[in-house]
Amino acid sequence: MSERTLILVKPDGVERGLIGQILSRFESKGYTIEKLKMLQPTKELLAQHYAEHEGKPFYQSLVDFMVSGPVVAAVLSGERVIEGVRSMLGTSDPTLAAPGTIRGDLGRDWGDSVQKNLVHASDSPASAEREIALWLA
Repeated sequence: MSERTLILVKPDGVERGLIGQILSRFESKGYTIEKLKMLQPTKELLAQHYAEHEGKPFYQSLVDFMVSGPVVAAVLSGERVIEGVRSMLGTSDPTLAAPGTIRGDLGRDWGDSVQKNLVHASDSPASAEREIALWLA
């Protein structure tokens, strides 16, 4: 069954000029890019997106990082795309991400932040639909 997911190329990926490399890996895997948009996220949008993390120690630094530059939002579709994309990303800590994954191959250790891990991806069908509605309605 085909499904959809949201991916965000985070400010570090945009700044490093990795948008094309990241998106081409998803296309090479056979996923379809249905929608694509570059935007500067607002704190209000991020508050909605990361609502479940509000009050956690990393919340404010995550929001501050995500408003620090433009992001690329994309809707990808395909068979088991949520599971596939998350597998392609690798673990959230780029230093520990396996070679062959996006974070393992392209990620950097920033010392103080694992939030600078190039890409966000929805973790479930419910999250995907909620996030797609927020970012690309």
